[in-house]
Amino acid sequence: MRMKISLLIAGSAAMIAAVALWAQPPQALLAWGPKPVEPSKWVGPNKPHQVYAEMISGHKGQANWSVPVMDDEHLYSEFISAAPGTKTPRRFHPDTREWWVITDGQIRFNIDGQEPFVASKGWMVQVPYRTVYSMEVVGDKPAIRLETNIAKAVTLYPMDGTPPKIPGVEYVPVRIAGPSTPDYKTNRIHATYEEMAAEAEATPRKSATLRFAHDDRGTVNFIYGYGLPLPKANERGHYHPQGAEFWIVMGGHISYKIEGIEPFIAGQYDCVYVPKNKFHLAQWYGDGPSTRLAMNGFFDIAHLFDAPPAK
Repeated sequence: MRMKISLLIAGSAAMIAAVALWAQPPQALLAWGPKPVEPSKWVGPNKPHQVYAEMISGHKGQANWSVPVMDDEHLYSEFISAAPGTKTPRRFHPDTREWWVITDGQIRFNIDGQEPFVASKGWMVQVPYRTVYSMEVVGDKPAIRLETNIAKAVTLYPMDGTPPKIPGVEYVPVRIAGPSTPDYKTNRIHATYEEMAAEAEATPRKSATLRFAHDDRGTVNFIYGYGLPLPKANERGHYHPQGAEFWIVMGGHISYKIEGIEPFIAGQYDCVYVPKNKFHLAQWYGDGPSTRLAMNGFFDIAHLFDAPPAK
């Protein structure tokens, strides 16, 4: 009996130690990071700063319009406005998830396995791969959404519906495995800005980076906090060697310092894009809380900071 208790205690101690080790932040590695001599460039439709208010005013009086705001080898994102009553067919992606930020109006989502719900301004919604969904604009005004997909995402349509007609594409009957049980603890089907802000406010520092959705093809992080002083001239943040980063400002203001351009302040629903290999620094700015929703094509994207060379 004593031996069993001793083994149990030893096993528990080992487990606690293992959990404590896992919970510790990883030790930093010092390395030589490659950085092209020729600066990375923005390739349309990608731009350093796209002002939401200007985009809206440019489509004044139009109910239906779309504007691509990001397109690279990892992600594709566009603002879409749709008139009341507009519906999408039931559809799904075979291998990739899709997510949305609602910036105006109301959209009813029907996602297999979930109770239907209506998302409005400030809501974030995502759907896992091989999960059938549809959307309908409800209410008395157009709904505007930022819709993001993994680059070159393929769309399938359940056989009880009719696929769209696309030049050069033939739809044929197929059979495909259904979705595995989604991980809804780290991939939330939907959340409001207020819900996630309250979660961040409950932390000791009243600031947090909260996962909204992530897998091996893309990550969406809700980064919430309070204003910081503008960065000093010699502060340049970090860069990503293999992928770009894209943000939509969910609330307040965010200051951006990006290599090669003048610093700027982005406001609610503005979009910001930085190519790979460019140093950048994003900070909460102004009075009150600010939030940016950060998106990139990696599960745990590498951040390369300046470091003194080894002696």
